[in-house]
Amino acid sequence: QVHLVESGGGLVQAGGSLRLSCRAPRMIFSEYTTYTVGWYRQAPGKQREFVATITSGGRTNYADPVKGRFTISRDNSRKTVWLQMYGLEPEDTAVYYCAAGREASGQYDSWGQGTQVTVSS
Repeated sequence: QVHLVESGGGLVQAGGSLRLSCRAPRMIFSEYTTYTVGWYRQAPGKQREFVATITSGGRTNYADPVKGRFTISRDNSRKTVWLQMYGLEPEDTAVYYCAAGREASGQYDSWGQGTQVTVSS
């Protein structure tokens, strides 16, 4: 498993923006470049849901509710993935989790501790 560290959450008003970071400080570079990294979120009383993912080569995919508002990116040399969030809505309030997994496996095997995002109306 990979040690993932998330940061960047906080309280923001509706329409505002935040940028979340997911670092893998203990991974070696060559290993990191073989991993897909994704973001999930879990709102109170709801199941965890997919938000966005980015492959080692930079191919991205987004959940429909965040398309056009969120952007996922990565810098392999910094072993970091970011989730830039614009136009935040109260419905985006959740704990956001970073996940990582070997691209060849097609699944995530490591999760971060989560970072809280709260959007006030």
